[in-house]
Amino acid sequence: MKTRALVAWNVRRIRLKRGVSQEKLAYETGIDRSYIASLERQSKNPTIDLLERIAEGLGVDLSEFFVEPSKRAETPKPLPKGRKLARPRRRRN
Repeated sequence: MKTRALVAWNVRRIRLKRGVSQEKLAYETGIDRSYIASLERQSKNPTIDLLERIAEGLGVDLSEFFVEPSKRAETPKPLPKGRKLARPRRRRN
């Protein structure tokens, strides 16, 4: 696995394992949410400083982003309900 793909895989895996949305991670690290999404899609090549901020936001060591997944590792599933919280529908009279 290439390094960019490895980092993207692990950022997403750790973020979802901890139940943190892209929006919350972006807020806690001061990084734009769309940048986090691009990083997870392998569209962006982050700097070490940026990876360090993300690692701190997720509460892990930077080296966790470079751990090779096992051959049987499944693709991380998205958080329930996606990015936005569901709002109750208003009833019309």
